[in-house]
This record gives sequence, C-alpha cells and structure tokens, in this order.
Amino acid sequence: MVTPAVVSSPARPVAGARLAWLDALRGLASVAVFLEHLLPWFMPALRPYWFNLGMYGVLVFFLVSGYIIPTSLEGRGDVGAFWIGRVFRLYPIYLLVVALVLVMAFWLPVREQVPRDLSAVAGHVTMLLDVVHVGGVADTMWTLSYEMVFYLLVTALFVGGLHRRSGVFAVAFGVVGIGAGLVLSAPPLGGPWPAYVAGAVFCVGMVCLVTGRFRAAAAYVLGVMAVALTLLAGFTPWLGATILAVMFTGTAIRRWEQGEGGLVPVVVATALVALAPVWSIQAGWWWVQPGVWMTTMALAGATFAGAMALRGRRLPRFLVWLGLISYSLYLLHHPLLKLVPAIVGDVRFMPPVAQVSLSVACVAVVLCLSWLTYRYVELPMQRLGRRVAQGASAGDSAARFSSSVPTG
Repeated sequence: MVTPAVVSSPARPVAGARLAWLDALRGLASVAVFLEHLLPWFMPALRPYWFNLGMYGVLVFFLVSGYIIPTSLEGRGDVGAFWIGRVFRLYPIYLLVVALVLVMAFWLPVREQVPRDLSAVAGHVTMLLDVVHVGGVADTMWTLSYEMVFYLLVTALFVGGLHRRSGVFAVAFGVVGIGAGLVLSAPPLGGPWPAYVAGAVFCVGMVCLVTGRFRAAAAYVLGVMAVALTLLAGFTPWLGATILAVMFTGTAIRRWEQGEGGLVPVVVATALVALAPVWSIQAGWWWVQPGVWMTTMALAGATFAGAMALRGRRLPRFLVWLGLISYSLYLLHHPLLKLVPAIVGDVRFMPPVAQVSLSVACVAVVLCLSWLTYRYVELPMQRLGRRVAQGASAGDSAARFSSSVPTG
C-alpha cells in the first residue's frame, strides 16, 4: 500500500498526535464511502470511474486497522480486556442499525442478499457475514467481516507469540490472494451451515477468550476458523485474502516505525495486492479492472503515507471530528440514503438545483444523526466497556494471585 519513497523516517510521535492523524484518516475514509453511495443516487454525473471512492475509503480503513489494532492488543497485554473493549466498541451502534433496518422493512424490503433463515441471525451475531456467505442488512456491513477475521487472527498470533511477524503474513496473504483468484471461480463451501457452525464456535470461543478458560485453545480455533471461512466460504476468496494482506501491511508499517522491521515486506505485499485481481476468475466488476484497482490502491496508500508524514502537526478539527463519528457514519448512511428516494422519488432525474439541495440536506442529516449516535450510544458504551474490562482484569489478577499463594 505504501512505498519507502513516500513514508517519512521512523519516529515516535506523541499519543495525541498519533490518534489525531488516525482519526483524520478514518474521517476521510468514511466520507469517501458515503460519497460512493450518495453520488449514484443523487448526482450520478459527478461519480468518478477512474478510481472507486468506496474501495478507496475501505482500503484506508483497513490500513488504519492494521496499523493500530495489534498495537492495542499488545499494549493491553490482556486478551480478555481487548475483546471486551471490541465488543462494546463494535456492537452497540451495529445492533442499533440492524434494528433500524428491520423497522424500515415495513416500508423498504430488506436486501435480497440477506437469507430468510437463521443463518442470517448467526452471520449478524458473529459479524462474519461476508465470509459465511451471508449478506448484511446494511450494505456496508460486509467490511466488518474482515475486521472481525483480522481481530481473531491477530489474537491467535498474539497468544502463540507470532504477532511480530506481520511482514511475513502480509506477503503470505498476498500470495494466497493471487492463488485463490487463479483457481477459484466460487467459494468451495456453500449453504447455511458455515454460518451455523461459525456462530456456535464464535459464541463459545468468545466466552473462553473473555473468561480466560481454555483461552489459548479458543484463540487458535477461532483464528483458524476465520481464515478457513475467508478462503472457503466467503463471497470472494481472493478479495478476502488480499484484504488481510492490506491489514497486515498496515501492521508491518507500524513495526517499521517502531524499528522492529523493514519496508521490504510492505513493498512486496503491495505489489501482490496490486496483481491479485489481474488474473482472477472472480473479477468481473469495473472497480477491480487493473487500471482502476491500482489507481485506487495508489491513492489509498498515498493518503495513508501523507497523513503519517503529517502526524506530528495540527490537523483540521473537522476532519478529526469526522473520524470520531466515522463508525456511526459508516453504518448509518446507507439505510438513511435509501429512505430519500422512497420519500421524494428518483433524485437522478430531478433538476440540478434539486439534486444539490437534497444532497446537502442528506449530508447534514446523516452527519447530525451520526454525531448523536456517537455521543449517546458509542461513547457511553465505550466507557462502560472500559469499566467492565478493568473489572475483569482485576478479577483475573486476583484469581492468579490467589492460586499462586501456598495453602497450609
């Protein structure tokens, strides 16, 4: 994603500056995805086709996750606390959007890609939607599947002491992505049972990870399951593998920044990801044609590198604010955008003044609602998650101390 020529030399920025530039990147990424969905419905003449706005934003998101998530786990040093934090970070607004879409189903049908059976419930509970061949009730939820796969895999690597080999995994998944594209025309596993099995294993595994009982075994099983599902049951196996390569590339950049590795794996993984769809059987979409795909990749990499180079400087507050509400914005915007044509009709055929006015109004409403859900749903639940994690960590420490004290 990033080449040595565009990344500054290793440095150790202060925590506040580091978080600000990551928030700014999330803000840019969420706006790009928002525009990718808004423009075709509101102002199609403005939609670019020389690169894909949505995939650009998604790649930036994945680079940021790869950069920060393993560091977060390693900084805590506590798998249980890490997962409690992830659950309270990811699920509250996610479940709220699921409920919103189900309420809207009285007027707007739920997507056809969502199965009308319990596999949809299992897929949404685990967030492993895309890798168990289940469509999300909101179109953007597919990317959460790969975030979850990455978290599970990083946890397994951390427990096994292999978490610092990020460059190796970035290159390995790049190779797997090319291979999967060459040999697979469809996922080998189909039907609802991957969702059912994954749901059961995930729920039991989460209990083990959080409570500490059989934690290592659970971490390994969940990590292996996540990768197997990505390659064998996901909608697009080559894309799943390349997404993991992108995320581990972000981690490898972080390792380089900390002086724990070089940039050679980053360059090699970038080249492999760029080539992944070129010979892929499953590459019929316009945005994975070589020119568009590579341009989108280059822009995402340049954005990440530019923000990284500026990480010690003051960034626009509005961009950082967008990063804070980016998760709410990412999940909320698509269901809300669907409401507008249902209420006012097809905006594409309206006069330009009406298109612009409705677009501005829609952006304002979505941003306001995203701020409200961030302020009154995300933040309180994150604070609660921190308290629960602290309590669980204290309990684990007390239990370990008690078990180490000899009895008379």
